[in-house]
Amino acid sequence: MGNQVPLAVSVRPDNIDLVAGQKHILGEGKILRNILNSGKIPNMIFYGPSGTGKTTVANIAAETAGKKLYKLNATNASVADVKAIISQLDGFDTIDGVILYLDEIQNFNKKQQQSLLEVIENGKVTLIASTTENPYFYIYNAILSRCSVFEFKPVEPEEIQSVLERAVLYLQKEYSKTIHVEQSAMTHICHMANGDVRKALNALEIAVLSCASVPETDIFIKVTDAEQATQRASLKYDRDGDGHYDLLSALQKSIRGSDPDAAVHYLARLITSGDIQSICRRLMVIACEDVGLAYPGAITIVKACVDSALMLGFPEARIPLAEAALLLATSPKSNSAYCAINAALYDIEHIDTGSVPRQLQNMHYDGEGNLEKGQNYLYPHDYPNHYVKQQYLPDAIKNKRYYAFGENKNEQAYKNYWDKIKKEK
Repeated sequence: MGNQVPLAVSVRPDNIDLVAGQKHILGEGKILRNILNSGKIPNMIFYGPSGTGKTTVANIAAETAGKKLYKLNATNASVADVKAIISQLDGFDTIDGVILYLDEIQNFNKKQQQSLLEVIENGKVTLIASTTENPYFYIYNAILSRCSVFEFKPVEPEEIQSVLERAVLYLQKEYSKTIHVEQSAMTHICHMANGDVRKALNALEIAVLSCASVPETDIFIKVTDAEQATQRASLKYDRDGDGHYDLLSALQKSIRGSDPDAAVHYLARLITSGDIQSICRRLMVIACEDVGLAYPGAITIVKACVDSALMLGFPEARIPLAEAALLLATSPKSNSAYCAINAALYDIEHIDTGSVPRQLQNMHYDGEGNLEKGQNYLYPHDYPNHYVKQQYLPDAIKNKRYYAFGENKNEQAYKNYWDKIKKEK
């Protein structure tokens, strides 16, 4: 065939109903679907793994809004490329404004991201940016505050199969042959894709190409063909598939359960995906959420391991990542800090906690009309053991207890110390 356009591009959906997955934002009555149907497209950031429909939805957005679509990839684009698009805004085909789709925006540095502000402020350019990284970590606040963030999730194997079935119909027309795909082969490709539709389509295309040269009229794709196309036949997947986020969850739960063997197993499976950023972020979360104050030094060591892994890259990064995972799995555990902040946030969101007590306010001057003079703050360093009893919480919750010392050696040592100082025993 002379057509070298990738299959994923050839069968890309042109309407919302054909987009695989993302029902939480594209289903009937959901927010992003309603926005697209309105034709009035705001500045948006699409966040999620590769092959989950971010580019497809950007194309549909431009089509429904009747705006010209420009595409840039931040890995190789520059501010000059953005300015080149701006210079065309007064053209006949851009009179209604344009949509700029900026892929992998996290690769733009702060200055480059700030250059987008002027572009999107006047409304002539609508920005749709995509990223595989958490935008709240990698995109600057000035951009975030002007955009709506939508998370795209890995696509389930069943929904990937529906895409592959449509792709088979397309390929039959291209090859003028009937294509038969064994269900076991289809299942294998869907599960091996790990939620990535593009990866599944690429695997299907390779499998068809490898079988198309046979003299038979029909093309038959067997599970062995699918295994060769995915080049991952040695890694077995269960019947329901193992999504990327399932593996991250399994890693955290194994470490939380203090099982170093399971932890290093799931880490190894994640390493094969190549997503070092997600691994590093999850290890940092575990150090704070699950080990916490039982071993507060763990976060420092894990941060050093994460920094080393990011500097080294794969394959060497596997070593410091394994060190971090095994350290966390074998460390004592405490979620006391996690529980304390969640309880405090719950009260902030659900009850009136009152104002900051007067003795804690930043009081420099009492007005003439204020009958209560003086701040009455007691400076703890002026008292024995640097402690004096006084009220810190607002009146409405003055007796609240958010933090409970964990049942581990480290936190119990803190408790014994403060029981002695505060004479609470």
